[in-house]
Amino acid sequence: MSSFLLAVRSGFGFLSTIPLGITMEGLDEFMKRTYLFTFVGSVLGLIIGAFAFVFDTFFPPQISAILIIASIYYFTGLNHLDGLADFGDGVTAHGSLEKKIKAMKDVSLGTGGAAYCCAALIGLYASISALQNEVMSLSGAGTNAAFVIFAAMFVSEVSAKQAMLTIATFGKPIHQGLGSMAMDNATIPKFLVGLVFGGVVCTLAFCLIGYGTVGILAFVSSIVSALVILNITNRHFGGVNGDGIGTANEIGRIIALITITVTLALINEMAGMSFFWGSAWGA
Repeated sequence: MSSFLLAVRSGFGFLSTIPLGITMEGLDEFMKRTYLFTFVGSVLGLIIGAFAFVFDTFFPPQISAILIIASIYYFTGLNHLDGLADFGDGVTAHGSLEKKIKAMKDVSLGTGGAAYCCAALIGLYASISALQNEVMSLSGAGTNAAFVIFAAMFVSEVSAKQAMLTIATFGKPIHQGLGSMAMDNATIPKFLVGLVFGGVVCTLAFCLIGYGTVGILAFVSSIVSALVILNITNRHFGGVNGDGIGTANEIGRIIALITITVTLALINEMAGMSFFWGSAWGA
């Protein structure tokens, strides 16, 4: 097997629950090609989006939202959510930088970590539910609602992985581990490869339904969220570790979905205003 294919296989082993296997050699090859974060995210996005399409077609919106969340964590695992929990414990801990890092690395779940996880899961559910409501308005104009949900879940997963690549590229490691492996290998050129690939596929996903700018806005907003998280982790911990990278993934996904929802809401609002003024002029 070529080193590139080994890197791709290990990327799925590292970022998902898909049983393709992972070795230290493969992980090393994957980390040498950090731009593959975004590629793996696109494949995971297609899978999760396909399940979301089915769920949104056959189930009521609330049940569909829960099933979509279940599919996200079934295919991506809970490692990144665990990273968010550790991040929350560290950020909410009082005291010196060393005490905050110690709290973050503590294997026990604290109140801060539990609160951060609950907030993230509620935010994920709320963003999907709100998206479904906005999509219903779009579907009245002939747009397939389930396909919009598919596109949104695809874009949010690509965006989440680009958020991981962003914080790995611009962050500095606070200790050795998988996080430092990613940061040591993430470079601006590799970031730009992921940026271009992710930007193109996210734009195309919504171009197919006539809203191309929605996808790229969600993608960019996720990158911005990663930079905000980078600023927070630098202030609290003096750098980044794997928990910070996992946090960027979880928050980046939610921010992308919120951006899609808000942008579609604005589109609906503008369409409504155009209809109103058109009717008024017609009268």
